[in-house]
Formats: sequence, structure tokens, C-alpha cells
Amino acid sequence: MRTLVLVDAPSNLGLKPPAPGTVPGVYKLAGALREQGLAARLGAREGGVVVPPRYDRGSWQPGDGVFHADLLASYTVTLADRIERHLRTGEFPVVLGGDCSIQLGASLAMRRLGRYGLAAIDGSADFRHAGNTAVNGPVGAAGGEELAIATGRGQRDLADIEGLSPYLRDEDVRIFGVRDGDPDLAELRALGIRTATVGEIRERGPATVAKAALDGLHPPVTEGFWVHLDADVLDPSVMPAVDSPDPGGLLPAELAELLHALVASPRCVGLNVTIYDPDLDPDGSAGALLADLVAGAFPAP
Repeated sequence: MRTLVLVDAPSNLGLKPPAPGTVPGVYKLAGALREQGLAARLGAREGGVVVPPRYDRGSWQPGDGVFHADLLASYTVTLADRIERHLRTGEFPVVLGGDCSIQLGASLAMRRLGRYGLAAIDGSADFRHAGNTAVNGPVGAAGGEELAIATGRGQRDLADIEGLSPYLRDEDVRIFGVRDGDPDLAELRALGIRTATVGEIRERGPATVAKAALDGLHPPVTEGFWVHLDADVLDPSVMPAVDSPDPGGLLPAELAELLHALVASPRCVGLNVTIYDPDLDPDGSAGALLADLVAGAFPAP
């Protein structure tokens, strides 16, 4: 039985302000899920908080590259140090974000240890980079770019920390739950990044898709894989509390089956949860659903 350790990574550095003079509320995700009793429901050991730098874009303007890049780079190293320590002792980190840029901490930690893969459950691929700005717009918010950064396509101060670029190889990445017709699909598939859309998951069945996708993410090819869960993979009818509530997402039962199939693999080494914003969930129902899905992915303690 794996020892779970619950770690908070409440960084919002990778998101744009939701309105002038405000900051993204995703830094409250960890606290909100803990209020749902997640630690006890997982039977997880306490891993503490990796405190992020203050959100302050200063004089950043479009065209300046990724905002908060220096802060993100330092936070990625600090978070990677914590995650690496748990991985080395054989523990299974459950990391509560935060925006999607926290995935870089896990990717860097795994890259230090060897070759690992990523199973990203996300409503979008977060693959914006300088080579596809005509489709995705200019770079800026790392929360929409972390997969591009982790595979070596972002600006060097983020994509080549410690000279370890790329943190993830294209062939070791699996993406689940992007919307059908996502503009990045053609590029991702041309690069060999295996991607299953909502429609494909629905047609073939979540568990079937997950198990097929895990082919290749095992020794001696890789040491294992990490699961990145972005709450916006869910349809906004059940998860409106995200920065990009795009229609056509997975339903809770579909995500539950998919997530369980991935986490149940003995090759899975950790999980992070991102993007849920309690400020957009006044009655707490979306947070309760997310906590149920995370807790339900693991055997009862």
C-alpha cells in the first residue's frame, strides 16, 4: 500500500488577473479541498505547504515573454526539491495547487531522477509556445504553456532549469480530455504526443482509453508517470469555478473512471490538482465534487 503525502502548492503565478487590480483565486484551492476533509479521506501524511512568491506582474506588457518568469523558475526549483524528496523515499505526493504551472515542479523533480512520463487530464493541452502563436496568441501566462515548457519549447529560463531540458519527452506524454476540435490537436499528434479527446474517451470508455495510453510508460522505457489533473476538464455544468469554463467537457462519472484507472497503476508516482477557484464557487458545490473525485480515485484508507 502506497503512503500518500498531501502537499500544498498554492501558486497563482501562471494565470492572468481575472479583472484589473485582482489576483486569481486558485491559490485558495488547497484550503478549500482540505475543508472537505481530503487529508483524512485519503489517509495521507501531512506534507506541509510550499509557499509561493507574491503575485505581482509589475510593469509586464504583452511581448515581454512569460510574466513572473523569474519567480516561476525559483518556485519550480523549490517545489521540485520537495517532490523529489518524497519520490526518493517511495511516497506518493498528492499536490494541491494552484494553477497548472505547478506541474513544472513535478516534471523537474522526475527529470532529476530519470525518465518519467506525464498523464495530463486537462480541458486544453496548455501547449502555447513561440512556434504556434498564430493559433494560440502570444506567450505570457505559464498556466497555459506548462506542457510546452516541460517538453522544451518554452523560454529557456523556464524550460532549461538546471540544464535538464526537456523535462518530459514528447513520446512520454499522454493527454486526456481536451475538447473535440482543439486547435492544438494536429500539432500534438504530429509530434507523437498521444491525445484522447472528450469524444474519443466517451466512445471507447475512460478505463479502456487510460489503460491503452499507459503502454510505454513502464520500465525500462520510463521509471513511471505523474498525473496532472486540471479541473477544467470537467464540463462547466458541473465545474464552473475555473478560469476557462469551456463547454463539452467530461462528466463526473467519466472523470472518476479515468482518474481511477490512471492512479491505480503501480507505475503512477504522484498526482497534482489545479485550476479550481473557490472565488467562483460561492456555495462550495464544485469544490465538494472535486474533493470527491480525488478521494474516490484511491482505495479507502
